[in-house]
Amino acid sequence: MNKKYTYVWVSLIILIFGIIFIPKIVNRLKSGDVVENDRMNTASAEGTLGYVLLNGEKRKVPSFQFINQDSLVITDKDYLGKVFVVDFFFTRCPSICPIMTKNLVVLQNEFQQNENFGIASFSITPDFDTPQVLKEYAEKYGITHMDWHLMTGNKEAIYDLANSGFNIFAAEMPDAPGGFEHSGLFALIDKEGYIRSRKDAFGNPIVYYRGAITEAMGENSEGEKEQISILKEDIKRLLEE
Repeated sequence: MNKKYTYVWVSLIILIFGIIFIPKIVNRLKSGDVVENDRMNTASAEGTLGYVLLNGEKRKVPSFQFINQDSLVITDKDYLGKVFVVDFFFTRCPSICPIMTKNLVVLQNEFQQNENFGIASFSITPDFDTPQVLKEYAEKYGITHMDWHLMTGNKEAIYDLANSGFNIFAAEMPDAPGGFEHSGLFALIDKEGYIRSRKDAFGNPIVYYRGAITEAMGENSEGEKEQISILKEDIKRLLEE
């Protein structure tokens, strides 16, 4: 075909497209439909609960065995069939642990009557945090839920569980408040023992929930927002699964 006629046909097609579709696009832009649809598509995954993956595999709570505040042996098997929250703390912590524990008490009270809910708190100073010390700590903060176990035991096993099992940082650091550094994050576990997390606006899991900011605080000095309110929502959703 002559190049001249080819150009004419291409120009004609472009002209027809413009006549038919451009007015529709303009109208959608004026009405806000395009913006709204794009916003909805972007946020479609936000708030949904997914699995935390490691090398493409759903991450599960490693097996563990420790002693709780009542000197009872507690293992990961005791939590099967329950939705539970995990944290790492120590009773002499002068900084974030009191806030974390108070937030966990809020969760305890919210789900006090639910036998399928629990909390697993692991001491990162097990040499000091004996069952008796943990018992006194529990009484001080009003820990009453029958499935909230404050656990102590082999120090190496606890640090391995924190850093390798959950990737929740914990370490001895002389310059840190109380001599130990830890993240203040909460992990959410489903009834089958898998680590779960809600997704952000981009469809990525937040992985862990901020445990050192209360609902009343709203956000910390760095502008990070509290996540206890969304953690409550996600616990409820897992309990219904």
